[in-house]
Amino acid sequence: MRARLLPLLVVLMAGVLLALGFPLAVSLAAGQQQRVVVDRIDDSARFAALAQFVVDSEGSGDKSADERRETLQLELARYQELYGIRVGIFYRDRNAMVRAPGWWRLPDTDDAEQAFEEALAGRRSHDPAQVWPWQPHGKLLVASPVVLDGDVVAVVVTESPTGQMRSRTLQGWLLIGAGLAAAMLVAFGAALRLTSWVLKPVRILDAAAHGIATGRMNSRVAAGGGPPELQRLARSFNEMADNVEEVLEQQRAFVADASHQLRNPLAALLLRIELLALELPEGNEEIASVRTEGKRLAQVLDDLLDLALAEHASAEISLTDIGELAAERVAAWRPLAEEKGVRLTAAGRTAVTGWADPIALSSALDAVIDNALKFTPAGEEVEVSVSAEEGQALVVVADRGPGLTEEELARIGDRFWRSGRHQNVKGSGLGLSISRALLAAGGGSLSYETNPPHGLRVTVSVPRTAPHAD
Repeated sequence: MRARLLPLLVVLMAGVLLALGFPLAVSLAAGQQQRVVVDRIDDSARFAALAQFVVDSEGSGDKSADERRETLQLELARYQELYGIRVGIFYRDRNAMVRAPGWWRLPDTDDAEQAFEEALAGRRSHDPAQVWPWQPHGKLLVASPVVLDGDVVAVVVTESPTGQMRSRTLQGWLLIGAGLAAAMLVAFGAALRLTSWVLKPVRILDAAAHGIATGRMNSRVAAGGGPPELQRLARSFNEMADNVEEVLEQQRAFVADASHQLRNPLAALLLRIELLALELPEGNEEIASVRTEGKRLAQVLDDLLDLALAEHASAEISLTDIGELAAERVAAWRPLAEEKGVRLTAAGRTAVTGWADPIALSSALDAVIDNALKFTPAGEEVEVSVSAEEGQALVVVADRGPGLTEEELARIGDRFWRSGRHQNVKGSGLGLSISRALLAAGGGSLSYETNPPHGLRVTVSVPRTAPHAD
């Protein structure tokens, strides 16, 4: 959930920051250009005042007109040399009165023509188009009228380079970008804290639900943080878990009591059957059948009692040599395998450690190996291999029996379930259920899959790290 919620919050915050930063960047560029334009207007006004004296002396036939023109030319030349700004004063017919540099002429562009015409009309030219930092050849052209006795007699035109202006704009943009990046980091940290605060109860709830699903019925949620709705959910979950644990405890107690109470009458019944068998002829089929069913019922009661105890008992977890324990169980079952004509072999690593209850793990391996030997025909092989991967110690028991279908794989391990094809095989259908309960108490698990071309693979897994370390 966090992987979906966090990107959504980050995208929303990035959108807000961009919505604020983009207009700010545009405003900064416009402000830098407007400052340059205002400076050019001030300069043009000063040159226009000087040009008025030149035009006035020319109109009155004053001999000092040429001298004033030369003085104005020197002023424009110093200005252009100092600032690198091209400047010229043009008569209405577009002939130059003075200009710097001397070869410069009015640009032959639509914008320059429009600015000149506006100045001739007695207005300052409109603001030039915005020049952006990625436009290295952009220029700012400003035209101002030279007015004498109410008439426009000439036009002052300046063409400014934009290198410094674009540099200042770019620096401002970098500062804005750095500010946005810093704000984004702060927002990302806030989003992390927010999602952690919101989802922490969800993660705890998920872990508790997983614990209950895997048999740790004492898993509970501490409803101490997060939104009020999730706190109420945590309390409701704890109440539900308490009720479920109580019901399961009652069920286990009933099964244990029923199994225990039925064993005495069954034992007495079997004793009377044996006494009755003494009065009947040797080899009576009915007595043999009743004796067999009685023993089978006794085995079912014993398995039910073992299952109830396994689900109720707590595991004594310790660091165990899984490879050595598996080798011991293989050696213990090898005589029975040889008697049936089945090859029971050990493979894989010989030194793998894991955290498990040695007695519970031994019982689970016995049940799995016994199950494999039951269904593997003579001449075939049952392989027990030990390995380690992704924090788990694995013991895989692979047989070459008839195997199970996909539907049967989904049901294997259920209480009293047995495949319809194997009803004639001795067993109560509780062995794998007991093994699963024994392993679950210590954080282990059982899984099943097909063993091509035929057969079943049962994987017993236990954690390689101590449960308290998690």
